[in-house]
Amino acid sequence: MDLPEFPYHPDPLATESVEASDTQCASCGQRRGFIYRGPAYSVEEVVDCLCPWCIADGTAAEKFAAEFTDVGWGVPPDVPPSVVQEVATRTPGFSGWQQEHWLYHCGDGAAFLGRAGWVELQRYPEAIESLRQQVEVGASEEPESYLRELDADGDTTAYLFQCRHCGSHLAYSDST
Repeated sequence: MDLPEFPYHPDPLATESVEASDTQCASCGQRRGFIYRGPAYSVEEVVDCLCPWCIADGTAAEKFAAEFTDVGWGVPPDVPPSVVQEVATRTPGFSGWQQEHWLYHCGDGAAFLGRAGWVELQRYPEAIESLRQQVEVGASEEPESYLRELDADGDTTAYLFQCRHCGSHLAYSDST
């Protein structure tokens, strides 16, 4: 069975937000072969028990008053509320070291591509520049040194996004 399409998280299997599983979905009661493994912010605990289909059609968010990522800050004024709502309630989130958040570009939510380190980021100079600006703002250490320490599987990592309109790559980072 093919996964539903998520415009803002195009490959949740690659990012490990969705995994193959025979777990029964707490929303629809079905075993569809996949389960969501990312964060869910809700009153009721719904960890590792929602299928991607119930996230995609919004039933999981409605049933459990859930959001799957933090979209409440850093949203540019040109991003419509409907986009913010779709990212929050109909898009698989991702796990990070600190509080995850979504990135935006060209008046829309960007597509989450996954975790990235310095090596992976070499293909995306505009993402490196967005990280460089972020590091310089909070510069507690030499920005270039910090950037070179980024590791997709390490204690300091970047979260890579791509604009759905112009194709630009952007990123933010955090650490343990």
